[in-house]
Amino acid sequence: MFVSSYLMESTGVCVCTSAREHLVGSLEGSASSVAAESSQRYLCAPPGISTGIYTWCCLRPESDSPAQPRQEGTTAAMTATQTSQSNWRIPDLLAMKRDGLAYSEDQIAFLVRSVSDRSMDDCQLGALLMAVKLQDMTDAETIALTKGMRDSGSVFSWPKDWRVVDKHSTGGVGDKVSLALAPALAACGFKVPMISGRGLEHTGGTLDKLESIPGFKVSLTEAEMKKALEEVGCCIVGQTADIVPADRRMYAARDVTSTVKSVPLIVSSIISKKAAETVSGLVLDVKFGGGAFMKTQEEAGALAKKMVDVANGVGMATTALLTTMDVPLGRAIGNALEVRESLECLRGNGPEDLEELVTYLGGELLLSAGAASTLEEARQKLAKTLRDGSARTAFCNMIQKQGVTKSVAEALCGDVPDYSHLPSSVHVTAIKAASSGVLVGMDAMAMAKISLQLGAGRNKVGDPINYSVGIMLVKVVGESVKEGETWAELHHDSPLPPSLLQKMQGAVTIKASAEARKPSRVAARVV
Repeated sequence: MFVSSYLMESTGVCVCTSAREHLVGSLEGSASSVAAESSQRYLCAPPGISTGIYTWCCLRPESDSPAQPRQEGTTAAMTATQTSQSNWRIPDLLAMKRDGLAYSEDQIAFLVRSVSDRSMDDCQLGALLMAVKLQDMTDAETIALTKGMRDSGSVFSWPKDWRVVDKHSTGGVGDKVSLALAPALAACGFKVPMISGRGLEHTGGTLDKLESIPGFKVSLTEAEMKKALEEVGCCIVGQTADIVPADRRMYAARDVTSTVKSVPLIVSSIISKKAAETVSGLVLDVKFGGGAFMKTQEEAGALAKKMVDVANGVGMATTALLTTMDVPLGRAIGNALEVRESLECLRGNGPEDLEELVTYLGGELLLSAGAASTLEEARQKLAKTLRDGSARTAFCNMIQKQGVTKSVAEALCGDVPDYSHLPSSVHVTAIKAASSGVLVGMDAMAMAKISLQLGAGRNKVGDPINYSVGIMLVKVVGESVKEGETWAELHHDSPLPPSLLQKMQGAVTIKASAEARKPSRVAARVV
């Protein structure tokens, strides 16, 4: 199938058919928040020319003669065995992938450079992305693409004796693991230069949560990051303009050409940013379920395996955990509420499922680095930092390095916490159980949308968010509740419409007779 026919059949123009395919934005992290700002301005065809036809013209080799159908057994104008860059023409390379041929590493490096220096125009970039979406890439190609994207911008350099590690999550509802994991790892002697993203639609963003702390800044120079890592051990920052610039342009194009959901493009986008951090160890939290991008464990497992293989292929020791996201993580959904819950986790008083993920994900990194001989030992070391105050101290020092005053930091992180410095909502409305029994289900996606409606998230990049609003779950799945007892609280600044209260009641399932148990969040380990 020609790329043009796919574009024209699915869109008619080179724009996204669905609502901006926003889910993958959170899955890939910080690149989407930058790229989506420019994606509205991305065009493929000159005025008056069909986008589909124009894209097709860029895809086939230039010729004065009309296009002819390719006969079975014929080859593209460019073959993978040709290696002289002087012979490479972008249309010829596009034709290769259109016809299902594999690129060499040098050819991919040439294409990425062409994206970065804009010698590849917007039309050709859209054609390349669609060809990759339709024809896929081998593992070798995806590794080469990841390396090329990493090398398109600045790559961090750290002292050789540092043990530099990081974690990436594909995103979920109430996912605040990074806020506790980064300082816990720092307390174990690791360096964690965590580059995170903002929330979009149903997914919350780590940077948005941290910005609910007065004075916290997400933009640090490389020198400031190095100082923070040297003195504290961790920092959580946003992506800068010189980190993987090729990915920002590619993501903006993917967002409007219906090519967001391409596995090699997803994987290279995620892993290239981690590779630019120059980390020696990486752990991936690949979520599945109703509140995640991947709906089934099988889908999540396939993506996780690809990411693990590619990350190891570019030199990072990587493992992944498949974790469930049918119900919200922890009890808090919303920015300031999640910061408060993260601080409770750093006191050893956090929700069981949140502490489980912090210790399980961190344990993977400790084991990989040789800091523990077994996973159980590694998890216990992480848990110890949550109870002895060392992880909380690292968090306190980190937020001061990132702009928070000492008085505010110490108030939040003290032995007797003072959360009055965090934004709080005008109103708190209790949601009461309609019947007695055991909570056996909570619709994570429904609750995320309710939180979004309250103002805790944004529908599009650039929207303001309300740091104070959200949902607190007084009861979680596996706990008993009596009729008329409060099982959730809505934190809000504006009057609540009756429909929203109805949605809250519809998001929970209570059974009169059921076993009260809390299943593990961790479904599988991928190596």
